[in-house]
Amino acid sequence: MSNRFILNETSYFGPGAITNVVVEAQKRGFKKALIVTDKPLVQFKVVEKVTALLDQANLPYEIFDEVLPNPTMTVVTHGVTKFKESGADYLISIGGGSPQDTAKAIGIIINNPEFADIRSLEGVAPTKNTAVPTIAIATTAGTAAEVTINYVITDEENKRKFVCVDPHSIPQVAIIDSDMMASMPPALKAATGVDALTHAIEGYITLGAWELSDMFHLKAIEIIARSLRASVNGEAKGVEDMALGQYVAGMGFSNVGLGLVHGMAHPLGAFYGTPHGVANAVLLPHLMEYNADYTGEKYRDIAKAMGVKDTDKLTLAQARLAAINAVKQLNIDVGIPATLREIGVKEEDIPALAQAAFDDVCTSGNPRKATLTEIEALYRAIY
Repeated sequence: MSNRFILNETSYFGPGAITNVVVEAQKRGFKKALIVTDKPLVQFKVVEKVTALLDQANLPYEIFDEVLPNPTMTVVTHGVTKFKESGADYLISIGGGSPQDTAKAIGIIINNPEFADIRSLEGVAPTKNTAVPTIAIATTAGTAAEVTINYVITDEENKRKFVCVDPHSIPQVAIIDSDMMASMPPALKAATGVDALTHAIEGYITLGAWELSDMFHLKAIEIIARSLRASVNGEAKGVEDMALGQYVAGMGFSNVGLGLVHGMAHPLGAFYGTPHGVANAVLLPHLMEYNADYTGEKYRDIAKAMGVKDTDKLTLAQARLAAINAVKQLNIDVGIPATLREIGVKEEDIPALAQAAFDDVCTSGNPRKATLTEIEALYRAIY
């Protein structure tokens, strides 16, 4: 058996890295960009930090700002039309996971028109051509969508989110500039930060994990655990470190998959528009408890990476509990809600949520095989 690893062709890190958008566009001979983003990022002049650089370099662009927090098939369809009408030859995606995922879908469909029916991209679609060249600029420290081969689209008609896995969708260039993230409100920093931690922990214990991915995930857990509180408190070094930590997590999980936390989080976004990071953050410690007995010594490693002292002296049961408690305490410290009720989940929807989670592609990567009955019981216990 062989293992595959796919990463960005080029990535830039650190405060001020955003200036490389011009360097890369000029070096690659791009003529005109379609910027994919959302209205709040335009309104709060985050996008302007990029367009000012393009204006100075006389690089033309148009802006598509219809992206929603959980991007829908309708949004993608509008984006495809906008790209065709604009005369653009590349994409610049600015934002968190939603603009990044939208740009991936647009770029894939433009260069693979036989997949214009967006539902046909679910799972591992046999696309033949790489997506439209994309420069992905992250504005949140959470999803790592700028480095992953995955994207998630919401089927609003059927109230479900579906995951697309396609190496052809990965952006050619990723720019991770903490200056682009500094203006995030504390609650968003908290939710996206625990989302990144979820990626690292699920990626570390998922069935597809192996030594190379483990290296990324353990380092990501360490960086996030030491930096998230500081980032939420507005400390520049914390924001910068979180920008790196979430990317490192993405390098791993993109190549090995996730688990039941994401399987159960996706329906919450589809049913209620729950921000993905919030859904993951609420679910994570509970699913860690559910999975604990199926993870060997890995929770000891997680506890150590989270900063727990003397982990080698703990019994396996104590080490597992220490890892879970470290995540619970981090959630408390950054203000993550404790129950699903607090984030708007309706108890009468739980059977339908459970079925959607059972069917989700991420669920199959969970180290403990979950039945539909167990998933429903988990939703009720966390409710």
